[in-house]
Amino acid sequence: MNDPAAIAPMDEFNRQLLENVRPPDWVNPTPAGRYNLVVIGAGTAGLVTSAVAAALGAKVALIERHLMGGDCLNVGCVPSKGVIRASRAWAAVKQARQFGLAPDDAGADFGTAMARMRKLRARISHVDSARRYAGLGVDVFLGDGRFTGARTIAVGDATLEFVNATICTGARAAAPPIPGLEQAGYLTNETVFSLTQLPPRLAVIGAGPIGCEMAQSFARFGSRVSLIERGAHILPREDAEAAGIVQTHMERDGVSFVFDAAITGVESRGEEKVVRYDRHGGRHEIAVDEILVGVGRAPNVEHLELDTVGVEFDGRTGVKVDAKLRTTNPRVYAAGDVCFPFKFTHTADAMAQIVIQNALFPHPFGLGCATTDSLIIPWATYTDPELAHVGLSGDEARRRGIAIDTFTFRLDEVDRAILDGEDAGFARVHVKQGTDTLVGATIVAAHAGDMISECTLAMKGGLGLSAIAGTIHPYPTQAEVIKKVANAWRKTTLTENKKRWLRRLFAWMR
Repeated sequence: MNDPAAIAPMDEFNRQLLENVRPPDWVNPTPAGRYNLVVIGAGTAGLVTSAVAAALGAKVALIERHLMGGDCLNVGCVPSKGVIRASRAWAAVKQARQFGLAPDDAGADFGTAMARMRKLRARISHVDSARRYAGLGVDVFLGDGRFTGARTIAVGDATLEFVNATICTGARAAAPPIPGLEQAGYLTNETVFSLTQLPPRLAVIGAGPIGCEMAQSFARFGSRVSLIERGAHILPREDAEAAGIVQTHMERDGVSFVFDAAITGVESRGEEKVVRYDRHGGRHEIAVDEILVGVGRAPNVEHLELDTVGVEFDGRTGVKVDAKLRTTNPRVYAAGDVCFPFKFTHTADAMAQIVIQNALFPHPFGLGCATTDSLIIPWATYTDPELAHVGLSGDEARRRGIAIDTFTFRLDEVDRAILDGEDAGFARVHVKQGTDTLVGATIVAAHAGDMISECTLAMKGGLGLSAIAGTIHPYPTQAEVIKKVANAWRKTTLTENKKRWLRRLFAWMR
């Protein structure tokens, strides 16, 4: 995806996309004086940093080597959720008999589903467009940016002077070193959304969020999907029971799982690709039409000439930053996937706010600086059901020596979930032992990604389960599960001593 011409297919929707995020007729502005902030990379972190800084009155330059909008718009969140939504519609048709409808999938057309995704991506792309940001007062430069001096960055033939600079170049898909994989060819998140024909057989390597989301989606479209994972189950960073519920639903949708597998090689055999792996002492192989690699990300640090300005980095973890997001050069900051382990769009947005505060409004002696230490980061995997998480898991809390109480309430006891036919899942919260203070929460539900924010807000605002229990939730909604889990905690506060005291009180009142 480093070449705009590589975007496929070049239909009206992708032409509209390019017109917004990489206009063919774009002419870079002439640099005028020193910039308060020069931002390299126009993904989420770079876009938010540039827009807010310019709105505050700072003189800002934004450099993008490829497509405005970065991974999220072009090859990440936006296209993947468009594909997931289409696959859910296909699944709903197949499940229609329980609602009194006779499904007819004779008109199923994968190409149309992908065209819808491209159409909506193009529609959304104006928000991240070069012309919109120029209209916001940002000098937008399309081309490769590189540091050339203590306070200079070159892009093309232009040299930009800066007071402070921010590296927001993100990360890219990186395939594991599997013999023969490169020669056989494979898909990543950067190429899978260019498909116009459904692969009859698909191998997905890696059972993380990307692998699980795409495996389930393509199985629902009709591919025969084999998901190959080195570990023992999917989504290893998540609550094991929650991940198990997702895995069960993926199996129902037709995904086959190969766990505890060490891939030894890939080769082409005529028109098909063969994945070889060792498992439990035996050697096996799977023949497929396409391979999707869903593991590995590499930070985009090449060609920036970071050594020129004393910015430390490595090819695995990216740019080294402190909690204030300063690099080893105090005039250079970084934000987003290029420097942070939690590679989410909403995290990049939050980090941009930190950069703005610290780069444009430096605090004496570092007092009052915004830092990443204060971030409470939720995340969600958009399988069906979704799995969302914030804070610590039970295992993490125990490893840190934090004593906790855990409360769980299941969706099969929530009326709206039952009526929607979406009653698989639960809400689970962990609180500091003997208190109502949240240290973490997991929700597995059809709309878990929307529901987790209530727990995130409670943790950020220092609100406990008592506040949630005392909040009126509309009935019937699936979000009631959060109040019900809070009520489960509240019931534990009514101890036997309190009950005895109340019985005496009520007896006296009679």
